[in-house]
Amino acid sequence: MDLAYIPSPSTGVIHLGPIPLRGYAFCIIIGVFLAVWIGNRRWIARGGKPGTVADIAVWAVPFGLVGGRLYHVITDYQLYFGEGQNWVDAFKIWEGGLGIWGAIALGAVGAWIGCRRRGIPLPAWADALAPGIALAQACGRWGNWFNQELYGRETDLPWGLEISEGPNRVAGIYHPTFLYESLWCIGVALLVIWADRRFRLGHGRAFALYVAAYCVGRGWIEYMRVDEAHHVLGLRLNVWTSIVVFLLAVTYFVLSARLRPGRESVVEPDRTAPKPASDAPASAAASADAADAKPSDPEAAASTDAAEAADSADYAESADSAEPADAKPADAEAEAPVADAKPEAKKL
Repeated sequence: MDLAYIPSPSTGVIHLGPIPLRGYAFCIIIGVFLAVWIGNRRWIARGGKPGTVADIAVWAVPFGLVGGRLYHVITDYQLYFGEGQNWVDAFKIWEGGLGIWGAIALGAVGAWIGCRRRGIPLPAWADALAPGIALAQACGRWGNWFNQELYGRETDLPWGLEISEGPNRVAGIYHPTFLYESLWCIGVALLVIWADRRFRLGHGRAFALYVAAYCVGRGWIEYMRVDEAHHVLGLRLNVWTSIVVFLLAVTYFVLSARLRPGRESVVEPDRTAPKPASDAPASAAASADAADAKPSDPEAAASTDAAEAADSADYAESADSAEPADAKPADAEAEAPVADAKPEAKKL
C-alpha cells in the first residue's frame, strides 16, 4: 500500500459556463508571460528599451507554438494518422503535445524576423530570454500533470505520481518525470543567470548554455519515460536529439567565445552602451567640471577676459594673414601685442 504519492487531478479542464478552461493551456500562458517579464528586465539591464522583448515575442511565440506542435505530430504521427485515428486531432493543441525542439527551432525563426525588423542582433535577444525560457518550460511541464501524460516507470517512492485509468494509460504509481524536468529547468535558469553575471556572457553564449544544460537533463529524464516513442539504435528519438543538440550548443559556445569574446556593448541601434557603476563618479565629476569650468578667482577671471579680448582684437588681422589663425608666434616680439592687451582688458 502506498502511503504517500503525488495525486493527479481528476480532470484537466474546468468549464466556466460554455467556456472550457484547460490546465495545460494555463501552464503554457503563464510560462510565456514569465519568460517575457524576465527577458524584459534582463534586456533593459543590457541597455535595451522597455517593451522590445514583448514586441519580438509577438513573432516568436506563435512560430514556437506551431513548431512545437509540428515536431510532436511528425515524431508521433501514428497517434493521428494511424489506423483508427482521426487526423483532426492533430490540431487539438489543448490536449497536449508540444515538442520543445520544434518550439525552439521555429520560435527562433519568428524571433529572427522580429529582431530584423527592429535592427536588433538575435543572439543578444536570445541571451536575455534564455533564463525566462527555461522557467517557462518549468511551468509548461505542469500541463502534463493536468493531462496525466509523459510519466516515467512504475515506482514505490513516496513522491511517485498517481495515474488513473484512462485511454492509453494504466492506473498505478509512476515516476513524476514532469516534476523532474520542471525542477531541472529551474536549476538551468539559475545556472544561466549566475554564469551570465559571473562571466558576462554575450553573442548568444547564455542561450547556448541554456540549451546545453537543458539537453543534459532531458537526456536522462527521457530515458525514464514509458510513453510510446520511436527508437533508433535502442535509444528513444528524443535522447538522440538531446545528444545532437547538446554537441551543437557546446560547439557554438566554444567557437563564439574565441571569435567574439566579451558582450555586446550596444543591443539596440538608437541606444548607447550602459556604463559600469564604477565609472559613474568619474563621469559625473567630468560633467561637473565641464559645466562649471569658470574660474572662481577674480584675477584668473580677469586674465581669462583679457585673453578673450585679445583674441577679438586680433581676429581681423589674423583673418588676412596667410598663416593659420591659431598659429603660435615664433619669438617673444610676436607675443608682445598679446601681453600688451592684458592691461587694457583689466581697465575694462
